[in-house]
Amino acid sequence: MEKSGCTKPVSVRETRIDSLSFSSLPDQSQLFTEYQNDPLSLTRFYPSAVASCDKLAGQVTDVLSHYETDRNRLCDTLLRINTVLKATPETAANIDLLRDPQTVAVLTGQQTGFLTGPIYSIYKALSAVKMAECLRGQGVKAVPVFWMATEDHDLDEVSNAFVIGGGSELVKASITPKDSDKDKAVGSVVLDGSVNEAVGSLFDSLPQTEFTCDLRQKITTFWRPGTDFGAAFGSMLTEMLGKFGLIVADPLDQELKRLAAPIYSKAVLKSEEIVSALRARSDELVSDGYHAQVLVEKDYFPLFWHTDDGRRVALRRTADGSLQLKGERRTFAKEELAEMSETEPARFSPGVMLRPVVQDYLFPTICYFGGGAEIAYFAQNSEVYRSLERPVTPVLHRQSFTIVERKHARTLEKYGLEFSDLFRGEAELIPAIVDGFIDPATSKLFADSEEKINTELNRLDQALSAIDVTLAENLATRRRKIIYHIAALRKKYQFRRVEIDEIIDRRVRDAFVALLPNGHLQERTLNVVSFLDRFGPSFIDIVYDSIDLDDSGHRVIYF
Repeated sequence: MEKSGCTKPVSVRETRIDSLSFSSLPDQSQLFTEYQNDPLSLTRFYPSAVASCDKLAGQVTDVLSHYETDRNRLCDTLLRINTVLKATPETAANIDLLRDPQTVAVLTGQQTGFLTGPIYSIYKALSAVKMAECLRGQGVKAVPVFWMATEDHDLDEVSNAFVIGGGSELVKASITPKDSDKDKAVGSVVLDGSVNEAVGSLFDSLPQTEFTCDLRQKITTFWRPGTDFGAAFGSMLTEMLGKFGLIVADPLDQELKRLAAPIYSKAVLKSEEIVSALRARSDELVSDGYHAQVLVEKDYFPLFWHTDDGRRVALRRTADGSLQLKGERRTFAKEELAEMSETEPARFSPGVMLRPVVQDYLFPTICYFGGGAEIAYFAQNSEVYRSLERPVTPVLHRQSFTIVERKHARTLEKYGLEFSDLFRGEAELIPAIVDGFIDPATSKLFADSEEKINTELNRLDQALSAIDVTLAENLATRRRKIIYHIAALRKKYQFRRVEIDEIIDRRVRDAFVALLPNGHLQERTLNVVSFLDRFGPSFIDIVYDSIDLDDSGHRVIYF
Protein backbone atom coordinates (compact mmCIF):
# COMPACT_ATOMS: atom_id res chain seq x y z
CA MET A 1 0.00 0.00 0.00
CA GLU A 2 1.21 3.50 -0.82
CA LYS A 3 2.34 5.42 2.26
CA SER A 4 0.12 8.32 3.19
CA GLY A 5 2.61 10.27 5.26
CA CYS A 6 0.43 9.80 8.35
CA THR A 7 3.36 8.47 10.37
CA LYS A 8 6.36 9.80 12.19
CA PRO A 9 9.37 8.12 13.74
CA VAL A 10 9.28 7.01 17.34
CA SER A 11 10.85 9.91 19.21
CA VAL A 12 10.87 8.65 22.78
CA ARG A 13 13.29 5.76 22.30
CA GLU A 14 14.40 3.25 19.72
CA THR A 15 11.61 0.69 19.64
CA ARG A 16 11.22 -2.55 17.73
CA ILE A 17 7.78 -2.94 16.19
CA ASP A 18 6.55 -5.99 14.28
CA SER A 19 3.31 -6.18 12.34
CA LEU A 20 1.03 -9.21 11.99
CA SER A 21 -1.80 -9.57 9.51
CA PHE A 22 -5.15 -9.96 11.24
CA SER A 23 -5.80 -12.99 9.08
CA SER A 24 -2.96 -14.72 10.99
CA LEU A 25 -4.58 -13.97 14.37
CA PRO A 26 -7.19 -16.26 15.94
CA ASP A 27 -10.86 -15.38 16.38
CA GLN A 28 -11.08 -12.76 13.62
CA SER A 29 -14.17 -12.59 11.43
CA GLN A 30 -13.80 -13.17 7.71
CA LEU A 31 -15.57 -9.91 6.87
CA PHE A 32 -13.18 -7.90 9.04
CA THR A 33 -10.00 -9.52 7.73
CA GLU A 34 -11.10 -9.04 4.12
CA TYR A 35 -11.90 -5.40 4.84
CA GLN A 36 -8.46 -4.88 6.37
CA ASN A 37 -6.81 -6.50 3.37
CA ASP A 38 -8.75 -4.67 0.66
CA PRO A 39 -11.58 -2.34 1.75
CA LEU A 40 -12.39 -1.27 -1.81
CA SER A 41 -13.34 -4.86 -2.68
CA LEU A 42 -16.28 -4.53 -0.24
CA THR A 43 -17.81 -1.24 -1.40
CA ARG A 44 -21.13 -3.05 -1.80
CA PHE A 45 -21.30 -3.07 2.00
CA TYR A 46 -19.00 -0.12 2.70
CA PRO A 47 -19.90 2.50 0.06
CA SER A 48 -17.51 5.12 1.49
CA ALA A 49 -14.51 2.83 1.99
CA VAL A 50 -11.11 4.37 1.33
CA ALA A 51 -7.95 2.57 0.24
CA SER A 52 -5.78 4.53 2.68
CA CYS A 53 -6.18 7.28 5.24
CA ASP A 54 -4.74 9.98 2.98
CA LYS A 55 -7.80 9.60 0.73
CA LEU A 56 -10.09 10.97 3.44
CA ALA A 57 -9.22 14.58 2.64
CA GLY A 58 -11.08 14.19 -0.64
CA GLN A 59 -14.36 13.63 1.25
CA VAL A 60 -14.28 16.82 3.31
CA THR A 61 -16.50 18.80 0.93
CA ASP A 62 -19.18 16.11 0.94
CA VAL A 63 -19.14 15.85 4.74
CA LEU A 64 -19.45 19.59 5.23
CA SER A 65 -22.21 19.97 2.62
CA HIS A 66 -24.42 17.48 4.51
CA TYR A 67 -23.74 18.87 7.97
CA GLU A 68 -26.66 20.81 9.47
CA THR A 69 -26.22 20.84 13.26
CA ASP A 70 -25.74 24.23 14.93
CA ARG A 71 -21.99 24.30 15.57
CA ASN A 72 -22.11 26.99 18.21
CA ARG A 73 -24.74 25.18 20.27
CA LEU A 74 -22.78 21.97 19.90
CA CYS A 75 -19.48 23.57 20.89
CA ASP A 76 -21.01 25.43 23.82
CA THR A 77 -22.26 22.07 25.08
CA LEU A 78 -18.91 20.36 24.49
CA LEU A 79 -17.08 23.15 26.30
CA ARG A 80 -19.37 22.73 29.29
CA ILE A 81 -18.95 18.93 29.32
CA ASN A 82 -15.18 19.07 28.98
CA THR A 83 -14.73 21.89 31.47
CA VAL A 84 -16.34 19.67 34.12
CA LEU A 85 -13.80 16.99 33.16
CA LYS A 86 -10.92 19.48 33.72
CA ALA A 87 -10.28 20.03 30.04
CA THR A 88 -6.86 21.20 28.94
CA PRO A 89 -6.21 24.38 26.93
CA GLU A 90 -5.53 22.12 23.94
CA THR A 91 -9.03 20.62 24.17
CA ALA A 92 -10.61 24.06 24.58
CA ALA A 93 -8.73 25.23 21.48
CA ASN A 94 -10.02 22.25 19.49
CA ILE A 95 -13.59 22.95 20.58
CA ASP A 96 -13.11 26.51 19.38
CA LEU A 97 -11.72 25.18 16.08
CA LEU A 98 -14.81 22.99 15.68
CA ARG A 99 -16.89 26.18 15.53
CA ASP A 100 -15.24 26.91 12.18
CA PRO A 101 -17.61 25.76 9.39
CA GLN A 102 -14.62 24.23 7.54
CA THR A 103 -13.65 21.89 10.41
CA VAL A 104 -14.33 18.14 10.38
CA ALA A 105 -14.24 15.66 13.27
CA VAL A 106 -12.46 12.32 13.60
CA LEU A 107 -14.63 10.18 15.85
CA THR A 108 -14.17 7.13 17.98
CA GLY A 109 -15.83 5.85 21.15
CA GLN A 110 -16.26 3.10 23.68
CA GLN A 111 -18.30 2.03 26.69
CA THR A 112 -17.36 3.78 29.92
CA GLY A 113 -15.50 0.90 31.56
CA PHE A 114 -13.95 0.84 35.03
CA LEU A 115 -10.56 2.63 34.88
CA THR A 116 -11.33 3.16 31.13
CA GLY A 117 -11.73 -0.60 30.55
CA PRO A 118 -9.46 -2.70 28.29
CA ILE A 119 -6.57 -0.71 26.88
CA TYR A 120 -7.93 -0.76 23.35
CA SER A 121 -10.10 2.19 24.46
CA ILE A 122 -6.90 4.23 24.72
CA TYR A 123 -5.67 2.92 21.37
CA LYS A 124 -8.94 4.07 19.82
CA ALA A 125 -8.57 7.58 21.21
CA LEU A 126 -4.93 7.87 20.15
CA SER A 127 -5.83 6.66 16.64
CA ALA A 128 -8.36 9.49 16.32
CA VAL A 129 -5.82 12.00 17.62
CA LYS A 130 -3.22 10.84 15.09
CA MET A 131 -5.70 10.94 12.23
CA ALA A 132 -6.71 14.52 13.08
CA GLU A 133 -3.03 15.46 13.13
CA CYS A 134 -2.52 13.85 9.72
CA LEU A 135 -5.47 15.71 8.22
CA ARG A 136 -4.17 19.00 9.57
CA GLY A 137 -0.87 18.16 7.89
CA GLN A 138 -2.82 17.96 4.62
CA GLY A 139 -4.36 21.37 5.19
CA VAL A 140 -7.68 20.06 6.56
CA LYS A 141 -9.03 21.53 9.79
CA ALA A 142 -9.78 18.50 11.98
CA VAL A 143 -10.34 17.65 15.65
CA PRO A 144 -10.45 14.30 17.51
CA VAL A 145 -13.65 13.38 19.40
CA PHE A 146 -14.25 10.51 21.82
CA TRP A 147 -17.88 9.45 22.21
CA MET A 148 -18.39 7.95 25.67
CA ALA A 149 -21.07 5.28 25.30
CA THR A 150 -22.68 6.30 28.60
CA GLU A 151 -26.14 5.24 27.43
CA ASP A 152 -25.30 1.52 27.32
CA HIS A 153 -26.85 -0.45 30.17
CA ASP A 154 -24.67 -3.55 30.63
CA LEU A 155 -22.94 -2.75 33.93
CA ASP A 156 -21.48 -6.26 34.29
CA GLU A 157 -19.59 -5.79 31.04
CA VAL A 158 -17.80 -2.63 32.19
CA SER A 159 -17.34 -3.11 35.94
CA ASN A 160 -14.05 -5.04 35.83
CA ALA A 161 -10.41 -4.13 35.29
CA PHE A 162 -7.47 -6.51 34.80
CA VAL A 163 -3.80 -5.85 35.52
CA ILE A 164 -0.63 -7.90 35.85
CA GLY A 165 0.21 -8.20 39.54
CA GLY A 166 3.56 -8.08 41.28
CA GLY A 167 3.80 -11.86 41.05
CA SER A 168 3.14 -11.77 37.27
CA GLU A 169 -0.39 -13.08 37.87
CA LEU A 170 -3.54 -11.78 36.21
CA VAL A 171 -5.45 -9.70 38.77
CA LYS A 172 -9.11 -8.75 38.47
CA ALA A 173 -10.67 -5.82 40.33
CA SER A 174 -14.44 -5.32 40.23
CA ILE A 175 -16.86 -2.71 41.46
CA THR A 176 -20.38 -3.55 42.57
CA PRO A 177 -22.21 -0.27 43.24
CA LYS A 178 -25.58 -0.51 44.93
CA ASP A 179 -26.89 1.86 42.27
CA SER A 180 -26.68 -0.91 39.70
CA ASP A 181 -30.09 -1.48 38.14
CA LYS A 182 -29.32 -3.71 35.17
CA ASP A 183 -31.42 -1.52 32.87
CA LYS A 184 -29.91 1.80 33.95
CA ALA A 185 -27.58 3.70 31.63
CA VAL A 186 -24.07 2.87 32.84
CA GLY A 187 -22.84 6.43 32.60
CA SER A 188 -25.35 7.55 35.22
CA VAL A 189 -24.58 4.79 37.73
CA VAL A 190 -23.24 6.42 40.91
CA LEU A 191 -20.13 4.86 42.45
CA ASP A 192 -20.18 3.88 46.13
CA GLY A 193 -17.66 2.52 48.63
CA SER A 194 -17.02 -0.57 46.50
CA VAL A 195 -14.91 1.58 44.18
CA ASN A 196 -12.46 2.34 47.02
CA GLU A 197 -12.13 -1.37 47.75
CA ALA A 198 -11.59 -2.22 44.09
CA VAL A 199 -8.99 0.51 43.49
CA GLY A 200 -7.25 -0.37 46.75
CA SER A 201 -7.00 -4.09 46.02
CA LEU A 202 -5.83 -3.42 42.48
CA PHE A 203 -2.99 -1.11 43.54
CA ASP A 204 -2.01 -3.43 46.39
CA SER A 205 -1.51 -6.18 43.83
CA LEU A 206 0.60 -4.10 41.42
CA PRO A 207 4.39 -4.14 41.54
CA GLN A 208 5.45 -1.04 43.46
CA THR A 209 7.40 1.24 41.12
CA GLU A 210 8.48 4.87 41.13
CA PHE A 211 5.15 5.68 39.44
CA THR A 212 2.74 3.76 41.68
CA CYS A 213 2.12 6.39 44.37
CA ASP A 214 1.33 9.30 42.02
CA LEU A 215 -0.77 7.06 39.79
CA ARG A 216 -2.81 5.84 42.74
CA GLN A 217 -3.46 9.40 43.92
CA LYS A 218 -4.73 10.43 40.50
CA ILE A 219 -6.93 7.37 40.06
CA THR A 220 -8.61 7.91 43.43
CA THR A 221 -9.51 11.49 42.51
CA PHE A 222 -11.46 10.22 39.48
CA TRP A 223 -12.91 6.94 40.74
CA ARG A 224 -14.44 7.84 44.08
CA PRO A 225 -17.80 7.42 45.83
CA GLY A 226 -20.45 9.90 44.75
CA THR A 227 -19.10 10.23 41.20
CA ASP A 228 -20.96 8.62 38.33
CA PHE A 229 -19.36 6.25 35.82
CA GLY A 230 -19.42 8.74 32.98
CA ALA A 231 -17.67 11.51 34.93
CA ALA A 232 -15.04 9.12 36.32
CA PHE A 233 -14.28 7.68 32.89
CA GLY A 234 -14.22 11.06 31.18
CA SER A 235 -12.00 12.66 33.83
CA MET A 236 -9.44 9.86 33.66
CA LEU A 237 -9.42 9.92 29.86
CA THR A 238 -8.93 13.69 29.88
CA GLU A 239 -6.08 13.42 32.38
CA MET A 240 -4.25 10.93 30.15
CA LEU A 241 -4.99 12.38 26.71
CA GLY A 242 -6.01 15.98 27.25
CA LYS A 243 -2.65 17.26 26.08
CA PHE A 244 -3.54 15.94 22.62
CA GLY A 245 -6.67 18.10 22.53
CA LEU A 246 -9.09 15.16 22.66
CA ILE A 247 -12.73 16.31 22.91
CA VAL A 248 -15.01 14.10 25.00
CA ALA A 249 -18.73 13.82 24.20
CA ASP A 250 -21.32 12.47 26.63
CA PRO A 251 -24.54 11.42 24.82
CA LEU A 252 -26.47 11.48 28.12
CA ASP A 253 -26.11 15.25 28.13
CA GLN A 254 -29.54 16.86 27.73
CA GLU A 255 -28.43 19.50 25.26
CA LEU A 256 -26.75 16.94 23.01
CA LYS A 257 -30.01 15.02 23.00
CA ARG A 258 -31.90 18.17 22.02
CA LEU A 259 -29.49 18.68 19.16
CA ALA A 260 -30.02 15.06 18.08
CA ALA A 261 -33.84 15.33 18.22
CA PRO A 262 -34.36 15.78 14.44
CA ILE A 263 -32.50 12.57 13.58
CA TYR A 264 -34.33 10.73 16.38
CA SER A 265 -37.64 11.82 14.92
CA LYS A 266 -36.67 10.84 11.40
CA ALA A 267 -35.50 7.43 12.61
CA VAL A 268 -38.87 6.85 14.32
CA LEU A 269 -40.84 7.75 11.21
CA LYS A 270 -38.63 5.60 8.99
CA SER A 271 -38.22 2.78 11.49
CA GLU A 272 -40.05 0.20 9.37
CA GLU A 273 -37.92 1.03 6.34
CA ILE A 274 -34.77 0.83 8.50
CA VAL A 275 -35.68 -2.60 9.85
CA SER A 276 -36.54 -3.91 6.39
CA ALA A 277 -33.24 -2.62 4.98
CA LEU A 278 -31.23 -4.10 7.87
CA ARG A 279 -32.85 -7.51 7.47
CA ALA A 280 -32.25 -7.45 3.73
CA ARG A 281 -28.60 -6.53 4.27
CA SER A 282 -28.26 -9.42 6.74
CA ASP A 283 -29.53 -11.78 4.06
CA GLU A 284 -27.03 -10.32 1.58
CA LEU A 285 -24.14 -10.82 3.95
CA VAL A 286 -25.13 -14.42 4.63
CA SER A 287 -25.60 -15.18 0.93
CA ASP A 288 -22.11 -13.84 0.28
CA GLY A 289 -20.63 -16.21 2.86
CA TYR A 290 -20.43 -13.86 5.85
CA HIS A 291 -22.45 -13.92 9.03
CA ALA A 292 -25.10 -11.35 9.90
CA GLN A 293 -23.42 -8.97 12.33
CA VAL A 294 -26.39 -7.90 14.46
CA LEU A 295 -29.55 -9.96 14.69
CA VAL A 296 -32.47 -7.78 13.64
CA GLU A 297 -35.89 -9.30 14.27
CA LYS A 298 -39.10 -8.10 12.62
CA ASP A 299 -40.16 -6.35 15.82
CA TYR A 300 -36.84 -4.45 16.14
CA PHE A 301 -36.93 -0.71 16.80
CA PRO A 302 -33.80 1.48 16.45
CA LEU A 303 -34.33 3.58 19.59
CA PHE A 304 -34.52 2.88 23.33
CA TRP A 305 -36.89 4.54 25.81
CA HIS A 306 -35.63 6.04 29.09
CA THR A 307 -38.06 5.75 32.01
CA ASP A 308 -38.57 8.25 34.83
CA ASP A 309 -36.43 6.11 37.15
CA GLY A 310 -33.50 6.02 34.72
CA ARG A 311 -34.02 2.61 33.12
CA ARG A 312 -33.20 2.13 29.43
CA VAL A 313 -35.92 -0.06 27.94
CA ALA A 314 -36.17 -1.53 24.45
CA LEU A 315 -39.15 -0.71 22.25
CA ARG A 316 -40.69 -3.47 20.13
CA ARG A 317 -43.15 -3.29 17.24
CA THR A 318 -46.39 -5.17 17.84
CA ALA A 319 -48.59 -6.98 15.32
CA ASP A 320 -50.87 -3.93 14.94
CA GLY A 321 -47.92 -1.61 14.18
CA SER A 322 -47.77 0.16 17.53
CA LEU A 323 -44.62 0.31 19.67
CA GLN A 324 -44.53 -1.36 23.08
CA LEU A 325 -42.04 -1.09 25.91
CA LYS A 326 -40.37 -4.47 26.34
CA GLY A 327 -41.76 -6.27 29.39
CA GLU A 328 -44.42 -3.61 29.97
CA ARG A 329 -47.93 -2.87 28.73
CA ARG A 330 -47.41 0.72 27.67
CA THR A 331 -47.68 1.27 23.92
CA PHE A 332 -47.22 4.22 21.55
CA ALA A 333 -48.22 5.08 18.03
CA LYS A 334 -45.30 5.76 15.70
CA GLU A 335 -46.40 9.36 15.16
CA GLU A 336 -46.67 9.86 18.92
CA LEU A 337 -43.11 8.70 19.45
CA ALA A 338 -41.88 10.89 16.60
CA GLU A 339 -43.42 13.94 18.26
CA MET A 340 -42.07 12.98 21.67
CA SER A 341 -38.57 12.52 20.26
CA GLU A 342 -38.71 16.19 19.27
CA THR A 343 -40.24 17.50 22.50
CA GLU A 344 -38.68 15.07 25.00
CA PRO A 345 -35.46 13.82 23.36
CA ALA A 346 -34.01 12.89 26.76
CA ARG A 347 -36.48 9.99 26.69
CA PHE A 348 -34.58 8.38 23.81
CA SER A 349 -31.22 6.89 22.98
CA PRO A 350 -30.10 5.10 19.80
CA GLY A 351 -29.46 1.39 19.56
CA VAL A 352 -26.22 0.01 18.15
CA MET A 353 -27.42 0.25 14.54
CA LEU A 354 -28.52 3.88 14.81
CA ARG A 355 -25.79 5.24 17.09
CA PRO A 356 -23.20 5.94 14.34
CA VAL A 357 -25.77 7.95 12.38
CA VAL A 358 -26.61 10.02 15.46
CA GLN A 359 -22.92 10.67 16.09
CA ASP A 360 -22.44 11.77 12.51
CA TYR A 361 -25.52 13.98 12.62
CA LEU A 362 -24.14 15.82 15.66
CA PHE A 363 -20.57 16.02 14.31
CA PRO A 364 -19.14 16.70 10.83
CA THR A 365 -17.51 13.26 10.89
CA ILE A 366 -14.81 12.51 8.34
CA CYS A 367 -14.20 8.98 9.64
CA TYR A 368 -14.80 6.69 12.60
CA PHE A 369 -12.21 4.46 14.29
CA GLY A 370 -13.64 1.18 15.52
CA GLY A 371 -12.63 -2.33 16.47
CA GLY A 372 -13.03 -5.44 14.36
CA ALA A 373 -16.60 -6.10 15.50
CA GLU A 374 -17.61 -2.48 14.83
CA ILE A 375 -16.16 -2.61 11.35
CA ALA A 376 -18.12 -5.79 10.70
CA TYR A 377 -21.43 -4.31 11.78
CA PHE A 378 -20.80 -1.14 9.73
CA ALA A 379 -21.43 -3.44 6.76
CA GLN A 380 -24.96 -3.71 8.09
CA ASN A 381 -25.73 -0.26 9.44
CA SER A 382 -24.61 1.49 6.28
CA GLU A 383 -28.21 0.74 5.31
CA VAL A 384 -29.43 2.95 8.19
CA TYR A 385 -27.45 5.85 6.74
CA ARG A 386 -29.07 5.25 3.38
CA SER A 387 -32.59 5.06 4.83
CA LEU A 388 -32.06 8.33 6.70
CA GLU A 389 -30.49 9.99 3.66
CA ARG A 390 -27.16 10.55 5.35
CA PRO A 391 -23.70 10.10 3.78
CA VAL A 392 -22.09 6.90 5.01
CA THR A 393 -19.07 7.59 7.18
CA PRO A 394 -15.86 5.68 6.35
CA VAL A 395 -14.83 3.33 9.15
CA LEU A 396 -11.18 2.58 9.88
CA HIS A 397 -9.69 0.06 12.24
CA ARG A 398 -8.12 1.51 15.35
CA GLN A 399 -4.45 0.85 15.94
CA SER A 400 -3.97 -2.52 17.56
CA PHE A 401 -1.03 -3.31 19.84
CA THR A 402 0.58 -5.93 22.03
CA ILE A 403 3.20 -4.56 24.43
CA VAL A 404 6.10 -6.95 25.01
CA GLU A 405 8.19 -6.06 28.05
CA ARG A 406 11.92 -6.79 27.97
CA LYS A 407 11.73 -9.81 30.26
CA HIS A 408 9.13 -11.45 28.05
CA ALA A 409 11.07 -10.51 24.92
CA ARG A 410 14.10 -12.28 26.43
CA THR A 411 11.97 -15.37 27.11
CA LEU A 412 10.74 -15.47 23.52
CA GLU A 413 14.24 -14.98 22.17
CA LYS A 414 15.76 -17.63 24.45
CA TYR A 415 13.42 -20.31 23.14
CA GLY A 416 13.43 -19.18 19.53
CA LEU A 417 9.83 -17.99 19.63
CA GLU A 418 7.91 -15.17 17.99
CA PHE A 419 4.89 -13.57 19.59
CA SER A 420 2.65 -15.32 17.06
CA ASP A 421 3.88 -18.72 18.32
CA LEU A 422 1.90 -18.13 21.52
CA PHE A 423 -1.32 -18.60 19.54
CA ARG A 424 -0.49 -22.31 19.48
CA GLY A 425 -1.25 -22.39 23.20
CA GLU A 426 0.68 -23.68 26.20
CA ALA A 427 -0.34 -27.30 25.59
CA GLU A 428 1.45 -27.32 22.23
CA LEU A 429 4.22 -24.80 22.86
CA ILE A 430 5.65 -26.16 26.12
CA PRO A 431 6.44 -29.64 24.68
CA ALA A 432 8.19 -27.94 21.76
CA ILE A 433 10.33 -25.91 24.19
CA VAL A 434 11.26 -29.07 26.11
CA ASP A 435 12.19 -30.93 22.96
CA GLY A 436 14.15 -28.09 21.44
CA PHE A 437 15.82 -26.36 24.38
CA ILE A 438 15.45 -27.99 27.80
CA ASP A 439 16.16 -31.68 27.32
CA PRO A 440 16.66 -32.61 23.67
CA ALA A 441 18.47 -35.84 24.68
CA THR A 442 15.45 -37.35 26.43
CA SER A 443 13.17 -36.11 23.66
CA LYS A 444 15.38 -37.90 21.15
CA LEU A 445 15.25 -41.05 23.30
CA PHE A 446 11.43 -40.99 23.11
CA ALA A 447 11.58 -40.49 19.33
CA ASP A 448 14.09 -43.33 18.93
CA SER A 449 11.99 -45.61 21.15
CA GLU A 450 8.87 -44.90 19.12
CA GLU A 451 10.76 -45.63 15.91
CA LYS A 452 12.16 -48.92 17.24
CA ILE A 453 8.78 -50.05 18.57
CA ASN A 454 7.18 -49.29 15.22
CA THR A 455 9.93 -51.22 13.41
CA GLU A 456 9.44 -54.30 15.60
CA LEU A 457 5.64 -54.06 15.36
CA ASN A 458 5.94 -53.93 11.57
CA ARG A 459 7.97 -57.14 11.63
CA LEU A 460 5.40 -58.76 13.91
CA ASP A 461 2.61 -57.59 11.62
CA GLN A 462 4.20 -59.30 8.63
CA ALA A 463 4.56 -62.55 10.54
CA LEU A 464 0.99 -62.55 11.86
CA SER A 465 -0.49 -61.61 8.49
CA ALA A 466 1.05 -64.71 6.98
CA ILE A 467 -0.65 -66.89 9.60
CA ASP A 468 -4.06 -65.23 10.09
CA VAL A 469 -5.22 -61.78 8.91
CA THR A 470 -7.45 -61.41 11.99
CA LEU A 471 -4.34 -61.61 14.18
CA ALA A 472 -2.84 -58.73 12.19
CA GLU A 473 -6.05 -56.72 12.68
CA ASN A 474 -5.87 -57.36 16.41
CA LEU A 475 -2.28 -56.17 16.38
CA ALA A 476 -3.28 -52.95 14.59
CA THR A 477 -5.72 -52.14 17.40
CA ARG A 478 -3.13 -52.84 20.06
CA ARG A 479 -0.49 -50.85 18.10
CA ARG A 480 -2.69 -47.73 18.31
CA LYS A 481 -2.98 -48.20 22.07
CA ILE A 482 0.76 -48.72 22.48
CA ILE A 483 1.60 -45.60 20.46
CA TYR A 484 -1.09 -43.64 22.34
CA HIS A 485 0.33 -44.59 25.73
CA ILE A 486 3.89 -43.72 24.69
CA ALA A 487 2.71 -40.33 23.38
CA ALA A 488 0.77 -39.70 26.63
CA LEU A 489 3.84 -40.60 28.68
CA ARG A 490 5.95 -38.27 26.56
CA LYS A 491 3.52 -35.38 27.14
CA LYS A 492 3.47 -36.03 30.89
CA TYR A 493 7.25 -36.06 30.89
CA GLN A 494 7.42 -32.77 28.96
CA PHE A 495 5.14 -30.91 31.35
CA ARG A 496 6.80 -32.46 34.39
CA ARG A 497 10.20 -31.49 33.00
CA VAL A 498 9.09 -27.87 32.79
CA GLU A 499 7.66 -27.99 36.31
CA ILE A 500 10.97 -29.28 37.69
CA ASP A 501 12.80 -26.41 36.02
CA GLU A 502 10.84 -23.74 37.92
CA ILE A 503 12.53 -20.76 36.27
CA ILE A 504 11.59 -21.92 32.78
CA ASP A 505 8.09 -22.82 33.91
CA ARG A 506 7.58 -19.39 35.44
CA ARG A 507 9.02 -17.47 32.50
CA VAL A 508 6.94 -19.23 29.90
CA ARG A 509 3.71 -19.06 31.86
CA ASP A 510 4.36 -15.42 32.79
CA ALA A 511 4.75 -14.61 29.10
CA PHE A 512 1.40 -16.22 28.33
CA VAL A 513 -0.31 -14.28 31.15
CA ALA A 514 1.14 -10.93 30.05
CA LEU A 515 0.92 -11.30 26.28
CA LEU A 516 -2.14 -13.49 25.80
CA PRO A 517 -4.16 -13.19 29.04
CA ASN A 518 -7.06 -15.63 29.23
CA GLY A 519 -6.13 -16.72 25.72
CA HIS A 520 -7.06 -13.37 24.16
CA LEU A 521 -5.10 -10.47 22.72
CA GLN A 522 -3.59 -8.41 25.52
CA GLU A 523 -5.43 -5.24 24.45
CA ARG A 524 -8.80 -6.90 24.98
CA THR A 525 -8.09 -7.73 28.62
CA LEU A 526 -5.43 -5.60 30.31
CA ASN A 527 -6.12 -2.10 31.62
CA VAL A 528 -3.90 0.90 30.94
CA VAL A 529 -3.09 1.16 34.67
CA SER A 530 -0.96 -1.97 34.35
CA PHE A 531 1.32 -0.16 31.90
CA LEU A 532 1.27 3.28 33.51
CA ASP A 533 2.46 1.64 36.73
CA ARG A 534 5.36 -0.02 34.94
CA PHE A 535 6.42 2.70 32.49
CA GLY A 536 4.91 5.93 33.82
CA PRO A 537 3.21 8.70 31.81
CA SER A 538 5.71 8.31 28.95
CA PHE A 539 3.93 5.08 28.04
CA ILE A 540 1.19 7.10 26.34
CA ASP A 541 3.76 9.05 24.31
CA ILE A 542 5.55 5.89 23.20
CA VAL A 543 2.31 4.30 22.03
CA TYR A 544 1.24 7.48 20.24
CA ASP A 545 4.59 7.76 18.46
CA SER A 546 4.31 4.08 17.49
CA ILE A 547 1.06 4.58 15.58
CA ASP A 548 1.26 3.96 11.85
CA LEU A 549 -2.10 4.57 10.21
CA ASP A 550 -0.82 2.98 7.01
CA ASP A 551 -0.35 -0.32 8.83
CA SER A 552 -3.58 -2.34 8.82
CA GLY A 553 -2.11 -5.14 10.94
CA HIS A 554 -1.68 -5.89 14.63
CA ARG A 555 1.47 -4.16 15.88
CA VAL A 556 3.77 -5.77 18.44
CA ILE A 557 5.83 -3.22 20.37
CA TYR A 558 8.94 -4.41 22.18
CA PHE A 559 9.52 -2.08 25.14
